[in-house]
Amino acid sequence: MTTPQQVWSVPLRVDTIPEGGRDVQLHAGADIRAALARPARVQEVLRLDAGFHVLRRGRDGVRVTGTVSARVRQACVITLEPVENDIAEAIDLVFAPQADAEHGVPAALIHEGSSEAGEAPEPLVGGVIDLAAIAIEFFVLGVDPYPRKAGAVLDTTGEPDAASAHPFAALASLRRGGDSDA
Repeated sequence: MTTPQQVWSVPLRVDTIPEGGRDVQLHAGADIRAALARPARVQEVLRLDAGFHVLRRGRDGVRVTGTVSARVRQACVITLEPVENDIAEAIDLVFAPQADAEHGVPAALIHEGSSEAGEAPEPLVGGVIDLAAIAIEFFVLGVDPYPRKAGAVLDTTGEPDAASAHPFAALASLRRGGDSDA
């Protein structure tokens, strides 16, 4: 089975990042968007873009900031009709060599100015970060698990009668011989 990270990969070697940082824009093509729809649990990914600013931190670390934006088509949880939703997720991650990340060294101790000062950095394996993997992760996190079409309301006004409200009412009916119209 192909994972989303195998579908779209944009590796960036840390040693190629200039001192002033690098801006990177990603735009997922139709084939990538189609491959990501099922793992993201949406009917269709209409657009998926990511913008990153990648900056070296210290000797071996990296800070990645930016946004992931997308438009998806999903089924409304109430009407099951298609509904389109926009996704916009902010990114602010710090990466450190794997040994530092595994030991839980706080990002603030490795990289001054980290916005996530209390969190351990992400592991940096082999001196490479995969920007597409970051985009996919934040895209999936941004998908609304309960999409609703505008104006869709769940009707909860109908109260069941006392006899059918019992969890075993259907079984009791079968034991009594069932309904006459069944």
